[in-house]
Amino acid sequence: MILPPVTDQALTELGRTEGGPETLSLLLRDQHTRRLLLLRAVLDAVESADPAVCSAAVRVRLREAWALVEEADRVDTAVRATARTSRPGTAPTPPGDTGAGPAAALYGGAAAPTYREGSGAAPAAALYGRAAAPTYPEGTGTGIETGTGVHVGSAAQVYGDGWGLAPAGGQGGQGGQGGQGGQGGASASAAYGRVEAREPVEGRGGSTPVPGSGLTLAGPPLPPVRALLLNPFIGPWARHCLRGLGAAAGPRGERDARELGRDLAYFGALAAVAAARAGVPYAVRLTARDGVLTLPSLGALRTAAPGDTPVDVVHRRQSLTLRRPGEKDIVVRLQSGGVGAWSDSAAWAPAHALPGLLPGSGPVPLDDLDPYRTARGGPRHHDLSGPVTLDDAERKRWLQSWSGIASVLRLGGEHRVTEAVALLRCLVPLSAPPGSVPGGSCSGTRREAFGALLSSTPPTATTFAATLVHELQHTKLAALSDMLTLHHADSRARHFAPWRPDPRPYDGLLHGAYSHLALADFFQRCALATPHPARRESAWAQHARYREQVGAVLPTLVGSGDLTAQGRRFVDQMVAVYERLAEHPAPRGQAARAEAYVRAARALWTQRHAPSE
Repeated sequence: MILPPVTDQALTELGRTEGGPETLSLLLRDQHTRRLLLLRAVLDAVESADPAVCSAAVRVRLREAWALVEEADRVDTAVRATARTSRPGTAPTPPGDTGAGPAAALYGGAAAPTYREGSGAAPAAALYGRAAAPTYPEGTGTGIETGTGVHVGSAAQVYGDGWGLAPAGGQGGQGGQGGQGGQGGASASAAYGRVEAREPVEGRGGSTPVPGSGLTLAGPPLPPVRALLLNPFIGPWARHCLRGLGAAAGPRGERDARELGRDLAYFGALAAVAAARAGVPYAVRLTARDGVLTLPSLGALRTAAPGDTPVDVVHRRQSLTLRRPGEKDIVVRLQSGGVGAWSDSAAWAPAHALPGLLPGSGPVPLDDLDPYRTARGGPRHHDLSGPVTLDDAERKRWLQSWSGIASVLRLGGEHRVTEAVALLRCLVPLSAPPGSVPGGSCSGTRREAFGALLSSTPPTATTFAATLVHELQHTKLAALSDMLTLHHADSRARHFAPWRPDPRPYDGLLHGAYSHLALADFFQRCALATPHPARRESAWAQHARYREQVGAVLPTLVGSGDLTAQGRRFVDQMVAVYERLAEHPAPRGQAARAEAYVRAARALWTQRHAPSE
């Protein structure tokens, strides 16, 4: 089944800064497939890379890690299938019908390799099957440019019926240059098989309930191993690897080779976590990078040696034994719930999570450990501070603000709770902005890390809720923009935006207006619903300012000749929301202050940026 294009209903809902279950499911499925395609691009690039770029030893380690992931998926799938068939009233899975099927799903129809300690590396064809990779047509408009000259196909080309991985069956192969198909030699088509989205064993045609909301998302929940492969930081990691693997980057020095080896080693740590979560016993050798070994979702080990240090990891019965040269073994015990592992050693820092937003929903990782949680090696957003590792006191402040967030979100509309549960995958703590006043904060999202929200410590539940509303609009709009073209405007920064001191490009203006429109709607609903006078007054003030800011830029957005037909429908829905907000105007004083604020912002901006005569 080919995934249908963005429907008019989805475009309308998103234009109104909302999104029902089907629309949110559409965004999730598309982004999940894009992550799989990026992972596939890394595997392709590793197999076709020149030995001077990626050594044979690095290639072998990645294959072994993939084999461990496959074994974890096989065990996980078997456990879920057993649980499904043992439930009263549930028909057994028909013979041969494995849904996303572990070995066939990940390796293209070959028998699953059995992972044994000390078995060494098998040839790629033996480990991964011999199915050919799919050929991804160019010019579809929805492919992924990897930054290495490789076009990684269209999401619509590779979608199946759900959210898993599917067996290979296509002919042809993807070459390493410009997305052209080929029949070349050592590529991931032989080593890894076809990556495609299909249904997992459970929930054929099923759905995922959004706890506490009475709503369901289309499609079944992600199994644990797949959830690890689709975590937000796989996107930044994959793009970083692809930049390192780019053959056009010129001669490679020793530092470049070491950096690429470190990047690819991250997948080995991810595989070790997946296998441990699935209960697969193993013994592997990992590498602590600059003295730190991060095991995603579990925690991080700090070694005594400051450089790259080998760490042997043995898993038995939900316990990891970490062995370092010349140091005492550390035992780490996995916690249930998908996040965290604990040890009595001071060298181990466990991963932490905030409780589920609603009763029954999963915990939200508070990730201050993952090496790919913020941008590496590139420019940082102008007003974002750097990542921070939390102490106990700061972690408690996060928990305090988080504890009241669901009720605040619900004041601003039940759909705000639903989209937070559906889209938010992790929180990344940032340090306080430099020179900020007490209570000041900053936040942001990364387009390549769908589901991750970066923020300094929120001072209150209301601030935290507003941050979620704001940033999740960027998440939704970025995902929608991956699926279709809203405009053809260039990237010149020339437009006035009352929420920024600098000129903005058209796309930045659209993003800012979209998120501020959602905040105007959110605070108006809060003002109308709250019985507390002081909070109501504050909500009206926030609503009035955000609505006035949006009104100042809507003429520029609507009047652009660069909008596509779909982009115009999207912006027209934004206008409809803006006009609907006028049905419940803010108190006159609040509105007057908001108007004065925007006039002053425009005057100052014009003074600074208007072209000279």
